[in-house]
Amino acid sequence: MLFNYIKIAFRNLIRNKVYSFINIVGLAMGISAFLFILEYISLEKSVNKFHANLPNIYRLLNQNPQGVTWADMEPGWALKAKESFPEVKDFCRFEQGVTKGVVKRANSRSEPFREAGIGFAEGNFFEFFSFPLLEGNAKSLAKPNVVFISESSAKKYFGKENPMGQILILDNQFGNASYTVEGVFADMLDNSDIRYDMVFSLETLKNPANLKDNSWARLDNLDSQYISTYFLLNEGVNVKNFEKKLTNLRQKLGKENDGVIFRLQALANIHLGESFSDTLRTTGNIKYVYMLGGIAFLILIIAWFNYINISTANSLKRANEIGVRKVIGAKQSDLLKQFLAESLLTNLLGFGVSLLLVIILQPVFNDLIEKKLSFTTLQFSKDWMIGVGLLALGSIGSGVLTAYFLSSFSPVETLKGKFNKYSKGVLLRKSLVVSQFAISIILILATCIIYRQLQFMQQKDLGMNVSQLLVIRGAEVGKDSTYKTRKDAFINTISQQSYVKDYALSGSVPSSWYNFMTTGLTQPNSKQGDEQKTYAFAIIGDRYLQTYGIKLKVGRNFTHDECDVEWNQNSKVMLNESAVEALGFKTPEEAIRTKIQWDERVLEVIGVVKDYNHMGVQRAIDPVIFYPQNSSSYFTLKLSSNEIQSKVASLEKIYKTYFEGNPYEYFFVDDNFNRQYLSEEQYTKIFTTASVWAIIIACLGLFGLATFTAESRTKEIGVRKVLGASVVSIITLLSKDFLKLVFIAIVVASPIAYYFMNQWLQDFAYKAEISWWLFAIGGGVAVIIALFTVSFQAIKAALLNPVKSLKTE
Repeated sequence: MLFNYIKIAFRNLIRNKVYSFINIVGLAMGISAFLFILEYISLEKSVNKFHANLPNIYRLLNQNPQGVTWADMEPGWALKAKESFPEVKDFCRFEQGVTKGVVKRANSRSEPFREAGIGFAEGNFFEFFSFPLLEGNAKSLAKPNVVFISESSAKKYFGKENPMGQILILDNQFGNASYTVEGVFADMLDNSDIRYDMVFSLETLKNPANLKDNSWARLDNLDSQYISTYFLLNEGVNVKNFEKKLTNLRQKLGKENDGVIFRLQALANIHLGESFSDTLRTTGNIKYVYMLGGIAFLILIIAWFNYINISTANSLKRANEIGVRKVIGAKQSDLLKQFLAESLLTNLLGFGVSLLLVIILQPVFNDLIEKKLSFTTLQFSKDWMIGVGLLALGSIGSGVLTAYFLSSFSPVETLKGKFNKYSKGVLLRKSLVVSQFAISIILILATCIIYRQLQFMQQKDLGMNVSQLLVIRGAEVGKDSTYKTRKDAFINTISQQSYVKDYALSGSVPSSWYNFMTTGLTQPNSKQGDEQKTYAFAIIGDRYLQTYGIKLKVGRNFTHDECDVEWNQNSKVMLNESAVEALGFKTPEEAIRTKIQWDERVLEVIGVVKDYNHMGVQRAIDPVIFYPQNSSSYFTLKLSSNEIQSKVASLEKIYKTYFEGNPYEYFFVDDNFNRQYLSEEQYTKIFTTASVWAIIIACLGLFGLATFTAESRTKEIGVRKVLGASVVSIITLLSKDFLKLVFIAIVVASPIAYYFMNQWLQDFAYKAEISWWLFAIGGGVAVIIALFTVSFQAIKAALLNPVKSLKTE
């Protein structure tokens, strides 16, 4: 019997080729979109979940009274916590920032590389975390002057040679040191927030001689925040109570009245957070994950609605068949099994085609989201099971609904030809069309709003001029007694180049964070608790403001001599307008007449800088303290606009003349700013693709319904043409009912899209307005696409010879 059902189902699919094609392709597109997004969600939800000690690993965070959290920690707290509390089974510290420098293979003429993905880590790093080692003993990292490198780094530096036992030289602010390669680990991929290319032994910094002049990096200090700290807690520890114990320890041993408390964040929650309301620092965005999950499900709903719509519409052709079969004794249950077999067969074919689409389009999708995904990315987890469950339930549900609808026809009504007036079927189809286009319009509007926000951020006035600004990274190798002379000679040489309009030295540059964040700043009239406020600290030279086109509000800029002093010999600073407000000054003029205190140091405010966006416009402008020093971390050059590449090449020759052994690395400030919007660009691409995908699926269904409508009204069209109806009037007749449904969809979709996108925009400090014309564009696009889809069949029907039309009866 089952074989008979399947055989009849195949025959009906072949007999109705157009409708079968539309159903299968629509389902395949919906399922493939669902699978693509499920891959992405599965990756995001799996980040950091592979560590064996996962349930008991917690990251230590600072949190200020304003609720802002950060992960940089003083290294001494890990030691104090282990000594003081039995709750701590073990700890692991590592940093990724201060170690940045130039790496070169020892005794080799190969080019050095400036490495960013490197850091010092605790000796138990590869035992504490579950990063797979390919070679070496994990315990070896506990020795000084040892480095473990990634598989890619091994090939980069040693080619086909065995890297074990080889020597790498690291030049950074701790000087020049040699490290022996005693381990090779598998590349750390997208499923980890901790990513290193090289891991240097933190044990090295325990020797004071290896710190050079950087006493702030002592591993027992409780003053300088530069390291990440993770605890492995014993089973059954009450995390909230332990947080209080840690904070009490901080208040007992740390700075007085800084207001900062300790928080613990589970490693499992570091990427996406625990919930929408999670205030702790994360690296991903749980809102985007849920948004993408919703989009995947909505596209799947459109595909299922298509199938139900076309199948129920096509049922009119089979009404007589069903009536006859019921009259000669067929039970409703028999018909239900038959039509369910047809539905499930269509869904299975759609699923099969979708798998083929995923395989073919996987590289395109990976390029779109800039991640390496495949079917293997799908993890056997709760989310994966929910996704597959929805897919199965939806496929079965749409099949059951269609089968029930087809099998429930009254034989008397169908044989009398009255089924064409079956109002429930018409209402169902209209509702599904409205739902499909409402979903498509929501996605179109969301895409328009995301793109507008991206354009707004890229075009917003930053309060400075970043065009034609080239930033060259300073030297790390060769910082000996001759370095200052070479640096000054380099500056003198580039300043004489005709294409260099201006230049500046600084410790940080816009678009690349600040030197550090700090607290403890007060003025004579400060209120209690003001010392807990956080300020950004930017080290700049005397030409920084003019090179970047940043304006002074009041006061004056630093002089060259003021910038050419040692760190602790300076007593002058500038503030931005936000810092003036944060310090409690009523006016900028009041600020430059007052001295401020930074812990024990007294500083004179000589100028107030107009607010500018040092970072991207996703975040509000930070209160900034500008400190004078001719730092050589970055050289910013303002270039003339023509023949940029030849100028970049010329500057490389000059750079290597004075800083031999250092890699020449540069970037343009405007490009660096735009990189901060990569997340928004990525989601714009995803939403655009989803919108196009959704509208194509919806139009496939609309095309099928238009085809059915034209076929079912063939005689009517022929009669109208014989009576003198024009082609235009017939096209209008066949199109207007569908366009009414699209207009209803626009009315339904617009407020929904506005609400959700307005909520999304709340995450940005500066946001574009949601203008009415965005809804006009979104609705207009939907109307045009729908009109084009319906008109094709309408024109075809209107141009048909009326004689042939009337012969159809």
